Amino acid sequence: MNSPISDIAFTPSVKAVQQRMGSRTQYEHMEDRGGWTNVITKDLTDFIGERDSLYFATASAEGRPYIQHRGGPKGFLKVLYDRTLAFADFTGNRQYISVGNLAENNKAFLFLMDYATQTRVKIWGTAEVINNDPPLLKQLTDSGYKGKPERVIRFHVEAWDINCRQHIQPRFTKEELDSLVQPLHDRLARLEAENEALKSQVPASTK
Repeated sequence: MNSPISDIAFTPSVKAVQQRMGSRTQYEHMEDRGGWTNVITKDLTDFIGERDSLYFATASAEGRPYIQHRGGPKGFLKVLYDRTLAFADFTGNRQYISVGNLAENNKAFLFLMDYATQTRVKIWGTAEVINNDPPLLKQLTDSGYKGKPERVIRFHVEAWDINCRQHIQPRFTKEELDSLVQPLHDRLARLEAENEALKSQVPASTK
């Protein structure tokens, strides 16, 4: 019998804790129903296409973890195939910790957040650094973005899961706030214009 995909996260040690804390049964039911998947669905593709930020986790050969923020224009993380993602790695502080880690340990993790809808997606897999592939780099790069792409990070999906929304505090980007506030500005401008028009119709003797 094949092990469930969620075993990538639910190690024997994790399952022992789940058993002790009383949550193991619910996850066994989840596994019986099919559990997690390693295929990038349309819903996940749509979610990824709206992201302009992510957290990328790697570890050294000895297991020392490192998390790096990566950002870019909306949709900078792209779906290449049904189990493969990729993004252009832009010039940063030139520490190269993630690149160095991947040279000795290809296990990696992506953490995607949508604070406005309180949604988080966790993606386990392996990653590789792709240098000297101009066509792929061009495919992943928005020519209007000011960042300088140096290489490609290609990510092979082994499992993904959408987590619960508990304790995620809603936050909004400037673009999201502008879309919410602009109708109010427009309405205020219309009301001010109507007010001025009404004032101009009042006879001078009554002012």
